[in-house]
Amino acid sequence: MPRFFIIGQCFWYKAWASAPLRALSAILQIRSKVLFMSEGHEEPRRSGDDIESLLPIDEHVEEGHDAEGRKVRHRGIYLLPNLFTTANLFAGFYSIINSMNGNFYVAAATVFVAMVLDSLDGRVARLTNTQSAFGAEYDSLSDMVAFGVAPALLAFEWALGSMGKVGWMVAFIYVAGAALRLARFNTQIGSVDKRYFIGLASPAAAGVVAGTVWAFSDFGIQGSNMAFLVALLVAAAGCLMVSNIKYYSFKDLDLKGRVPFVAILVVVLVFAVVFSDPPRILLLIFLAYAVSGPIQYLLQLRRRKAV
Repeated sequence: MPRFFIIGQCFWYKAWASAPLRALSAILQIRSKVLFMSEGHEEPRRSGDDIESLLPIDEHVEEGHDAEGRKVRHRGIYLLPNLFTTANLFAGFYSIINSMNGNFYVAAATVFVAMVLDSLDGRVARLTNTQSAFGAEYDSLSDMVAFGVAPALLAFEWALGSMGKVGWMVAFIYVAGAALRLARFNTQIGSVDKRYFIGLASPAAAGVVAGTVWAFSDFGIQGSNMAFLVALLVAAAGCLMVSNIKYYSFKDLDLKGRVPFVAILVVVLVFAVVFSDPPRILLLIFLAYAVSGPIQYLLQLRRRKAV
């Protein structure tokens, strides 16, 4: 009788405990299924993703549109055009270092090297179809250093520093004009005529300032002797950059098409003339381009009054 009671108690205990155990087992099974389903939809992580997650630099992701107008996301940046932009940035930085060390000849020449690199990065991007919003912003920041800060510091170290506060104020006018010019240019992309620039382009303004320092310092002339003239030139270049005067952009020139044979002879002649006396020839070219805008503007005003 006691044995039967014990056995009965055990069966009773087993029957009593089996109900909650079955419920708990069902809950665990459901939970495991939910976790398995949620983890099953995740894409397997690649080894490259694991490496990038350990780096303190985020990958650049840029949104754009494909040929059919659908939104797509591009990962990474184009290397080739950004190499030219980086070289442009380095040229501007190198010009600043030489200006601070008093090597005005090298500093001015480096600004013109930056112009060549700046003209190449955009054309390479268009020819290889590697344009991107990142490249456009990177190019503007590089231009700000090479054609905004570098020429202003070059003019200040060579001539404007002798004028005290007036000198650095004039240099700041140029820097601010370059910054405003580049910011306005970025906001007007696609909404203005590509054949013309609104305001003097920053490379051309830098060519005027750097060409002046290069041409006169090459003769051994001290900048302090012509500080007032340099101040007027730098301030005028800064104001022309933010003006509404139109300048021909030369962007409609077809460099991929066929041209007459005489065209290459003209190019050779231009190179020969420029390299015969680079400081003076380049200064005359950029001065003529800077003056062409106001002259065209005055001629248009005269025609409107005549009509």
